[in-house]
Amino acid sequence: MTDEDQQERVESIATGTAAFDHAGSPGSGVEAAPALPAADRHPPTGAMSAERLAMKALEARLLGGERKLRRREVAAGAGLSLLSARKLWRALGFPNFGDEDVAFTERDQAALSTVVDLVRTGKLTEEAAISVTRSIGQMTDRMVVWQIEALVEDMVHEQGVTDAVARKRLVNELPALVDALEEVLVYSWRRQLNAGVQRLAVRAEAGLQASEEGREGDEDDAPLPLARAVGFADLVSYTSLSRRMNEKTLARLVQRFENKCAEIISVGGGRLVKTVGDEVLYIAETPAAGAEISLALAEAFTEDEILPEARVAMVWGRILSRLGDIYGPTVNLAARLTTLADPGTVLVDSMTASALEHDERFVMIPQDPENVRGFGEINPVRLTRGRGKGLILD
Repeated sequence: MTDEDQQERVESIATGTAAFDHAGSPGSGVEAAPALPAADRHPPTGAMSAERLAMKALEARLLGGERKLRRREVAAGAGLSLLSARKLWRALGFPNFGDEDVAFTERDQAALSTVVDLVRTGKLTEEAAISVTRSIGQMTDRMVVWQIEALVEDMVHEQGVTDAVARKRLVNELPALVDALEEVLVYSWRRQLNAGVQRLAVRAEAGLQASEEGREGDEDDAPLPLARAVGFADLVSYTSLSRRMNEKTLARLVQRFENKCAEIISVGGGRLVKTVGDEVLYIAETPAAGAEISLALAEAFTEDEILPEARVAMVWGRILSRLGDIYGPTVNLAARLTTLADPGTVLVDSMTASALEHDERFVMIPQDPENVRGFGEINPVRLTRGRGKGLILD
């Protein structure tokens, strides 16, 4: 804990203001900072370059106005102690501003008030509010980095400029895209929220029942709440390939890999949990859906003229879903099986094979037993295609 954190905590305890308590009111012990003189709010800047003017205009549009408020003003305006406000700002991933930094706008205060009202009206607990806020901060941070890099890369390719020039031009070109990107973001969030409710709540009971049938007698992961097919796909020889590639070639390879994985997993009705370098983690709601996705991934990379083959493994079992990621023995076993798979093939464990054995779309070929760290001896089964065409990609 920093000295500043300690000071704020002492302030809060001494004045009786717990997190999310009202600040700036009689008895709170926290007063709002006085209004700033206009000269302090708008320090003279001298002549600005065209680039700085463009950046200033873009910032005002994105932040909802010019930065005029210090952190204590924003916290007091939202009826919060500074300690509580800083908890939320940290959850969003914001940097730590000092007392004298004029870093906030009225929109910052409104956003803070929105989260606080959810707690004060009993819609969320403080813990849930911080967790939800952190999810927004982490996901949007990754999203904007991805978008900026995609726009810069496009300008480099289409306009024939250097990376440095493209990044400067982005400030002038982004204003024309802001409204459209925001509209698509909200649209996608609503669609994804609806799909998530269906996947994680409405259909969860059916998945649990299927898990009991497919893993009868297995009590190690029984306390975990969700039944899912968990899969990994790992590019073969990625490390050695990446050492021989220049930056642009490597970027295209990674992007091609991620795009192809995302497309196949989406068409198969699964969810791409995350990508880590040359590996992708995905889930599906049924063993059959997981099997179709896994086979399609292995086949796609085998047939691809640019990408190397992939090792793929899939396990059906229970998982814990938290912070946008998944955890549990099922995930660990799928990861271990991936390292045992031959390039271009899919491995499952014997229990997953049992859940698929009566489905004519799949053929199971038992492999030699393997001793797997953390699991002891297991019986891998190679999954191959039976009847049917599998996933149909556009």
